[in-house]
Amino acid sequence: MSTTQATAAAGTTYTIDPAHSAAHFKVRHMMVSNVRGEFGKVSGKVVYDAAHPENGSVTAEIDVNSINTREPQRDAHLKSPDFFHAEQHPTIKFQSTKITPDGPGEYKVTGDLTIRGVTKQVVLEVEGPHPEHKDPWGYVRSGAEGKLKINRKDFGLVWNQVLETGGLLVGEEIDINLEVELIKA
Repeated sequence: MSTTQATAAAGTTYTIDPAHSAAHFKVRHMMVSNVRGEFGKVSGKVVYDAAHPENGSVTAEIDVNSINTREPQRDAHLKSPDFFHAEQHPTIKFQSTKITPDGPGEYKVTGDLTIRGVTKQVVLEVEGPHPEHKDPWGYVRSGAEGKLKINRKDFGLVWNQVLETGGLLVGEEIDINLEVELIKA
C-alpha cells in the first residue's frame, strides 16, 4: 500500500446518500433565460482526513436517466444521442486526483470528469464536509456542496440550433452545483 493509500485509509470514509443528494445545473436558453434542471441520482464515496485533506478522495457517479428539467420532452431530448446518449453512456463520473485547501472548510478538488465517454480535468470548488450529526436511526451524517462551470462542447455535447436572430438555442456554458449528504461508513 502506498503512503497516499495508507493515509487516505486513515481518513473518514463516507458514502454519498443518493436519496438526499442531487446535481443541479443551469444553461442559457435562446440567449434570453436560463433553464434549470437536476440529476436526482448521485452516488459515490468520499474519504476525508481533516489533518491531511490533500490525502482524501472523491468518487461520484450521476445517473443520466435521473435528469429532470420539469419538461418531459426536453428530458427525452437530453437523454437522446443529440446530447447525453444515455443508452450508451448512462453515467457521468468524477474521480478526484488532487485536493487543495482553499480557506476554512473550503477546497479545490481537481479531478477527471467523464461525460458521454469524454474525460476532461475539472476543478470542483467544495464547501464542507460540514460538522457531523447523528440521525434518528443512529447513522452519522455530514454534507458538502460543490460547484463548477464547464463548456458542454468539451464533452461532446455539441447539438444546437441557430436562431433567426443569429444566436444559439442552447448555451455552451453549464453551471453545475452539487449538494451531497454523506453517511459515515
